[in-house]
Amino acid sequence: MDQKVIIKKQNINSDLENYTKEELIQKVKSLTAHNIQLKNIIAKQSTLNTSKPRDDKPFDFSKCSFQHVALHLLYLGWDYHGYVEQEGTNETIEHYLFDALTRTKLIRDRSSSNYHRCGRTDKGVSSFGQVISIDLRVNDSSKEQLDYCKILNKVLPDTIQCIAWSSVDEQFSARFDCLSRTYKYYFPKGDLNIEKMREASSKLVGVHDFRNFCKMDVGNGVTEFTRNIMEIFIEQLEKNAGVYDICVINIKAKAFLWHQIRCIMGILFLIGEGKEEPEVIDELLNIDKYPRKPEYSMANEVPLNLYHCEYDNINWNYDLEVMQQLNEKMKKSWTFYSIKSHMIKGMIDCLEEKMVNTDESKETCLSECLHNSRTKTKKYVPLLERPTCDSLEQKIEHFKKRKRIEVIDNSS
Repeated sequence: MDQKVIIKKQNINSDLENYTKEELIQKVKSLTAHNIQLKNIIAKQSTLNTSKPRDDKPFDFSKCSFQHVALHLLYLGWDYHGYVEQEGTNETIEHYLFDALTRTKLIRDRSSSNYHRCGRTDKGVSSFGQVISIDLRVNDSSKEQLDYCKILNKVLPDTIQCIAWSSVDEQFSARFDCLSRTYKYYFPKGDLNIEKMREASSKLVGVHDFRNFCKMDVGNGVTEFTRNIMEIFIEQLEKNAGVYDICVINIKAKAFLWHQIRCIMGILFLIGEGKEEPEVIDELLNIDKYPRKPEYSMANEVPLNLYHCEYDNINWNYDLEVMQQLNEKMKKSWTFYSIKSHMIKGMIDCLEEKMVNTDESKETCLSECLHNSRTKTKKYVPLLERPTCDSLEQKIEHFKKRKRIEVIDNSS
């Protein structure tokens, strides 16, 4: 499709002129409710900063120098509403990050900080490899560098921490200069056929149109779904707990589509469970034959981790004290999560001793719980026989009618 899509900005005045009286009343009610919600958010944000400065003197940024840096972050995203700051909640990674940056006076404000992020992870998704680029204050009064990680980690939650930092060129962008992104998705082996999953996943390597393996974000101008998966492989991390062994799939690409990995995992689980054959991947990649995505559930978000972001010419500064503190914090998290895991496993063992059909309980309680399906059907319907969503062309036409996008034909 040799077309260019432009997201159109709505002309509020012209829209209002076409509204009926009832529609105008509903619009005013909606805007009033939204205004109240925004006031509540602002009030909530003003009470979030419980640690006040030692004095009331304003910080004079006019006397400060800044440098462009890259920060390497980790976060456990399970209890957050995603990475990107949102109007409806303060529980996002970005909210706490910029709260820490402003409280420590490393930036004046977000709008002037020349900020870029590498990955826009969704609700519940974690990261060990998130990278941001930003202008931070330097120590003008001394030749000694500010230890950005140490400063930030003191005020950040233990589940959001800075691992390392590096000075970078002023034009460097954590988003646009990223060479590749690697995600890991963890899952229990259960009764999955790992070899079939490996066979199926190998078919995804290379340049393909992945519109049947993502959520098509046409409303935001995305109409190109060709991506290049550079590498994909499955490891078995544990080999002594039977069906409770943990596996991880590693997927590397320069860029991914919205929900692409969770959609891929949803289909790989169906293959591992024996409900589909590996060849279904070939069929879904054949856009001429299957231009519409069949209905299926993508995998749960909790096991997903943005693990590594690759760049050229970054020399990360790792502080030994910071690394030791991070190590202790992660060990503490592991201790409590491991205890909870083994406590639940002990309960499972006791319950299964009292059950006649233990094999069935193991099968239904492991990989299937990672499907985000709200309803279960008694009879499985093959993927290629299911109802399908609208085609890309239909979605484009839908948003054109709503005047959300404009399509320009570049073929001439």
